[in-house]
Amino acid sequence: MRRFAQLFVFVTIFSGLGGVSFVDANDAAAIRVGNGDDVRPNIVFLLADDQSTYSVGCYGNPDVKTPNMDRLARDGVLFDNHYNTTAICMASRANIFTGMYEYKTGCNFMHGDMKPEVWELSYPVALRKAGYLTAFAGKFGLVVDGKGLCEVDFDFWGGGPGQTNYATAKNASMKKYAKDYPHSTLSYAAFAKDVIRESVNREKPFCLSISFKAPHKPAVPDPRFDAVYKDATFTKPANFGREHGEHLSPQSKMGRQYPRFSGWKYDTDYDGEMRKYHQQIYGIDVALGMIRDELDAQGIAGNTVVIYTSDNGYICGSHGYGSKVLPMEESSRVPLMIYDPRSPLSGQQVRCQALTGNIDFAATILELAGESIHSNSDGISLLPLLNDPNAGGHEQIAFINTWGSQPTTSMTCITPRFKYTYWWYGDDEMEPVEELFDTEKDPLELTNLASNPEYSAVLEKMRARYDQELDSWKTEAVSYNDYEKYGTLFDRTVPLAEKAATLGTKRKKKAER
Repeated sequence: MRRFAQLFVFVTIFSGLGGVSFVDANDAAAIRVGNGDDVRPNIVFLLADDQSTYSVGCYGNPDVKTPNMDRLARDGVLFDNHYNTTAICMASRANIFTGMYEYKTGCNFMHGDMKPEVWELSYPVALRKAGYLTAFAGKFGLVVDGKGLCEVDFDFWGGGPGQTNYATAKNASMKKYAKDYPHSTLSYAAFAKDVIRESVNREKPFCLSISFKAPHKPAVPDPRFDAVYKDATFTKPANFGREHGEHLSPQSKMGRQYPRFSGWKYDTDYDGEMRKYHQQIYGIDVALGMIRDELDAQGIAGNTVVIYTSDNGYICGSHGYGSKVLPMEESSRVPLMIYDPRSPLSGQQVRCQALTGNIDFAATILELAGESIHSNSDGISLLPLLNDPNAGGHEQIAFINTWGSQPTTSMTCITPRFKYTYWWYGDDEMEPVEELFDTEKDPLELTNLASNPEYSAVLEKMRARYDQELDSWKTEAVSYNDYEKYGTLFDRTVPLAEKAATLGTKRKKKAER
C-alpha cells in the first residue's frame, strides 16, 4: 500500500430533501429519495487545509484517531493515487472550483487574482444556475476581480477573506456560532447543519462547500479536544530527517520548506508538533461526524455523496523539509474519499488505484448534478470509478509550482507509477536537475532513478510525457499574470542563457572549485 501525502479535502453530496423516505444505502432495494419533485443529489465539498495522508487512520497510521474519516472511507471509495496539481492553497482552490490547471486559471499568490470570466466556469456558479441552493463557509482562498469573495454567487455565506481566524468570533460571517463553538472548526459544522435543514425546508437540492482553516499553521487546536493526544508519541515516517534528503535537488532546498524542518521544530520536538497537528484534524473529524449525523436526522443520507480531500499535502519532516509546495509525495499527494450511497461499491471498503487530481472535482460535481462540463476543463469526472475502481482516471497529470523562490519553481509529470521533475534553474552554484521516482516500488522517494541506466527507457518516456504537458502550457496559458514565461523556463531544450534573457538577468558562470 502506498504512503500518502499530508492533506485532506472532503466533499459531500446530499440528495433528496424534505418529506423523503429511504432505506440503508447497502440495501439493493433502496428507494427514491428526493427534495419534493427534485431527486438530484445534494453536493457538499469539505476541504481541509494542509492535511496529510498519514494524519488519517484509513491511510495506515495507527497512531491517529480519525473515526469519522475512517468510516467515510469504509462507506465509500478510498483513493490511493490522488494529487493536487498545485500544492498551495490559492492556486489549488482555483483548480478545484474550475477544474483547470493553474496556468489556465491565472490565479496564485505572487501572480494575481482570478478573472471574472474564469470564475463563471466554476462549479458553484454552474450549480446555482441549474437550480441548486449554493452554500460556502470557511477560507475562500482567492479573490475574483470585481467580485471579491463572490458572496453574491451563494445562497448561504459563511466565508471569509485571507486565512480567516481560528476564533469564530473574529470571522464576521460566522459570529452567530461563536457562543457554542468558539473554535472555528466546529462552527463550520454548525453552519452545515443549518444549510441542510433550510434546504430540506425549501425542498431544493444544495451544493455545500466548506473549507476548514485547520490544520493550517500557526497551530491553534480546539481546547475541548486537549485530552485526545495528551502525552501521545508518534512514529516518524521512514524517510524522516535530513539524511533522507541528500539525494534531492539543490533547487528544492532554496525555498522556505528546507529551513522549516528546524524552524518548526520537527527535528527537536516532533511529538509536540504532531500532537497539535493531529488535534486540529481530530476537530475536523468531529465536524464531519456532525454533518453526517444531520444528514441522517433529516432523512437525506441515502442520496448524499460525500467527497473528502485537502487543498495540498504537508511535509512534517520527511526528507528534512517542512510545509508544502514541492512535488514530493508528502506535499503533492493527498487523501481522497468519496461516498455515494447509490454506488454498487458502497460499504465494500474499496481502494482505488487510479490516478486522479484536484482538477477532477468540478467535473465530478457537475456530472452528479446532471450538468455538462465546460470545454476548457482539464479534469474528468470520477463517477465511473465509483462503479468500477479500474474504469477511469488519468494516464498522466502535471504538478506545478510557480510560487516562492525562483529556484523552487518547476513542473512535474506524474503517472500512476512514475514521477518526473525537471528542475530548470541554474546559476553559479547549481545546474538543472532531473528527478525520476518509481512511486510504486519506492513510495518514500528514497532513490532518484534519473541517472540509473536500467531506467533510461522509462526516463525518455517520462521526458516525452513532460514535454506534452509543457506543450499544453505553451498553447493554453493565460496571457496575463506572468504565466507565459514558464513555457520557456520549464523547457528542457532551452539553454539557460536564453532563460536568463527571458527573466531579464544574466547567468553567472559556474565558479571555479
